[in-house]
Amino acid sequence: MATRRQAIIGLFFVTLLWGGTFVWMKQAMNSLEVELDEYSEAGVVGVIVATRFLIAFVALLPFSSRARAALTSKEDWKGGLILGSLMLAGFVLQMIGIESVTPSVSAFLTSLYVVFTAILSVKISDRKPTRMMIAGVLLATLGAGFIDGPPHIVWGRGEVLTVMCAFFFALHIIYTDSITKKLDPLAVTSTSFAVLVAGASIFALVASGDPMVAEVAWQEGVVIPLLCLGLFGSLACILMLNAFQKYLNPTHAAIIYSFEPVWATLYGWYEGMIDVSIWLTMGLLLLIGNIIVELDESGEEPHLSEDAGPE
Repeated sequence: MATRRQAIIGLFFVTLLWGGTFVWMKQAMNSLEVELDEYSEAGVVGVIVATRFLIAFVALLPFSSRARAALTSKEDWKGGLILGSLMLAGFVLQMIGIESVTPSVSAFLTSLYVVFTAILSVKISDRKPTRMMIAGVLLATLGAGFIDGPPHIVWGRGEVLTVMCAFFFALHIIYTDSITKKLDPLAVTSTSFAVLVAGASIFALVASGDPMVAEVAWQEGVVIPLLCLGLFGSLACILMLNAFQKYLNPTHAAIIYSFEPVWATLYGWYEGMIDVSIWLTMGLLLLIGNIIVELDESGEEPHLSEDAGPE
């Protein structure tokens, strides 16, 4: 089916752009050492997330009447509130976590949302996990444990927060599957961006206690990464995700997303942010585990929801 093939190509392109977001986030955070001390890490992260999605929101509205019309639709606001809230939690946790880990480690640990998506899918559909799924989860867990060096009995805060963000991204994938089959993808993209901007702004203000925290967004070394995050990592990627994912099972979409950390590692290595060590190759176990889980899921129902989606 042509639409399915287009969806696969579109989501694969999303992973290329998402891989770059880890480098852009790291570049922005590395440029704000003084502001991190002055306004608090959480306050700075709130501004970065809010500005990133404000750029995406402002860029979207002039070109889409459906996106503008959604701002007066109660149903679109309900869908946007769910998706925006899940993305807000995921992106804030991810950005706080990336301050203390490399882009590649952040990307590989974030990719655990693939495993979480499969586990949640099994729970929702009330199916029993198969041996293949269990093997995939164990491989992914082993890879995650070794990726940043010898096995972590106690992980640092960055690793823990990044795994937590992966859980929220898994929920986002599952709810995107359901919501975008009922609501217009452009409309729900618009309202979810608005929810993200408002939520992240409130978070930044509360965390920093200073309205001047907004100046973080135009510091030297931050503007270009923010524009890339807003226009490519947010607007382009989430538009494509909302438009294409409804043609694939959430777990089938997640196997494509598994390639995201590969691009992040290549980009980070090119930018000199990553020293490739033998431990980093353990991320391949995580990737293989993700793929095994998704191959196991490929024989199951086409969608979590009752409706198999548009023909």
